[in-house]
Amino acid sequence: MTLDLVVTNARLPDGSEPMAIGIAAGEIVAIEREIRADAPVRDAGGRLVLPGFVDSHVHLDKACLLGRCGHDHGDLSAAIAAVSALKREFDQEDVYARASRCLDRAIGFGTTRMRTHVEVDPRAGLRSYRALKRLKLDYAWALDLSLCVFPQEGLTNDPGCEELLVEALRDGADLLGGCPYTDADPIAQIEVLFGLAREFDVDLDLHLDFDLAPSSTFLDEICRRTEAARRGGRVAIGHVTRLSAMPQDQFDAAARRLADAGVAVTALPATDLFLMGRDEFANRPRGMTRVHELRAQGVACAVATNNVQNPFTPFGDLSLMRMANLYANVAQVGPEEFRTCLDLVTEGPARLMNLSDYGIRVGGAADLVALDAQSCDEAFAAIAQPLWGMKRGRPSFERPSPVLNRP
Repeated sequence: MTLDLVVTNARLPDGSEPMAIGIAAGEIVAIEREIRADAPVRDAGGRLVLPGFVDSHVHLDKACLLGRCGHDHGDLSAAIAAVSALKREFDQEDVYARASRCLDRAIGFGTTRMRTHVEVDPRAGLRSYRALKRLKLDYAWALDLSLCVFPQEGLTNDPGCEELLVEALRDGADLLGGCPYTDADPIAQIEVLFGLAREFDVDLDLHLDFDLAPSSTFLDEICRRTEAARRGGRVAIGHVTRLSAMPQDQFDAAARRLADAGVAVTALPATDLFLMGRDEFANRPRGMTRVHELRAQGVACAVATNNVQNPFTPFGDLSLMRMANLYANVAQVGPEEFRTCLDLVTEGPARLMNLSDYGIRVGGAADLVALDAQSCDEAFAAIAQPLWGMKRGRPSFERPSPVLNRP
C-alpha cells in the first residue's frame, strides 16, 4: 500500500480501540488496527481524532468591529442599523484583514469547512464579496470557505439589491441567502430568492423568524416552497428563535414539517442569547432553538458561530467546541446527549452543507483534528483543546499541550 501519511493510535468517535488512518492524495484510504507502509507516521497518542469541525453560519464581512461603534444597541434592528452605517465605508482590504483574523482563529480551533454569509446591497456593493472571494482562495490550504450572498436589510424594498445579488451569483457565489423579516414584503422576498436559486441552481440559507412570537412564522411558507420546487436537502434556515417560544405540541408539529420538507436548521447560540428576550427583566427567555430535539425528529441541524465581536455579538473566538458546549448548557443537555451536541458541529453541519466527502471513513477527505481527550464525552464536557489538525492530509496547525512548571 502506497501512502503519504499514517496517523496511528487515534481514538475515533465510534470506537474505543485506537486505530490507524492511512492517507494518500489527501484522502483516507484505510482505517485499520495497524497499517504497515513506507510512509511518515503521526502518532495521535491515544487521543480522540475527529473529522474537522464545520461552521455552517458565520458573518466574516462584519466581524471584529469592536471599537468602531457602541454596543448598547439592545435589539436586532438597532444592531442592523449600526452595521449598515459602518459597511458603507468597508473596503476590500479592511474586510479581508478582519476576516483573515477570524479564519486564523477558526483553523487553530480545528475548523476545516465554513459557510460565511456576506452582505450584498447598494451600501456594501460587491466589495465585501470580492474580499472574501480572495480569502477563499488564499486559505484553501486549511479551510474550504463557501460564500453565501444575501440581502441583510431587505430586498424588494431596496432598489438595486437584486441586480447586485445576480451579479455575485454570475461571478460564482456558492449559494444564496435571505432575511425576509427585514423586508417590507417578506413573502415577495422569499419568492424572489427561490426563483434565483432555481435559475442559478444554488442552495438557499435564510435567516428566519428571529424573534419570540410563536403565533406568527414563515416556517411553513419555506417548507411549502421547498417541496413545490423539489429542493429538499438544499434549503437551510438560521436562528428560527420563534421555535424556542412554542409549546411542545406546536414545536413537534414544526419539527415534523421541517423533516418532511427537507429543510435544515442552524442554531446560533451566542447571538440568539445576546439579542433575544432583552425586554424582559424577570424570567428572561433563553431565545435559542433546541436543535438537538429537532435532530431527534429527523431534521438536519447544526450549531454555528454567526457573529464575532460586533453589535450583534460583542464576543467570540471561533471555537466550535466552546459554542457547542454553550449550546448544551443553555439547552440543559446531560451527558447522554454530549455526543449528539458534538455532532451538531461536525456531522450535522456537513449534512446541512451537503459535504459528500466529509467524515473519517475510507473515501473521505483527510480533514482531521486531534483533541486533548480520549473520548467524545470527555472532550465535550471539558471543552478539550485541539492539539493539531490537518487539511487533506497536510498539517494545518499545532497547539501543544501546556507544560506545568511544578516546584
